[in-house]
Amino acid sequence: MSIDTKTAARVAKLARIRVEDEALPALAHEFSAILDFIEQLNEVDVDGVEPMVSVTPMQLKRRADVVTDGNIQTQVLSNAPDAREGFFAVPKVME
Repeated sequence: MSIDTKTAARVAKLARIRVEDEALPALAHEFSAILDFIEQLNEVDVDGVEPMVSVTPMQLKRRADVVTDGNIQTQVLSNAPDAREGFFAVPKVME
């Protein structure tokens, strides 16, 4: 597929990219090369090929999706400059 400079200028405008007029032919050529590569990829037969997450076969670690408080309240509050009654204490910002 061939992209002309007018189309390249429109794409640049839609993407809000400033491109000088003398750079438009090179940009159009790059767009054309990208689209040609995509057409090549579309010609590849991928029937029966399963999508993969990684090149090494492995199972992702899973944990129970349970809401907890982390059981580390005292450790978290130990970093606070001021903590009261189990919460961070902050200065009053409104009267």
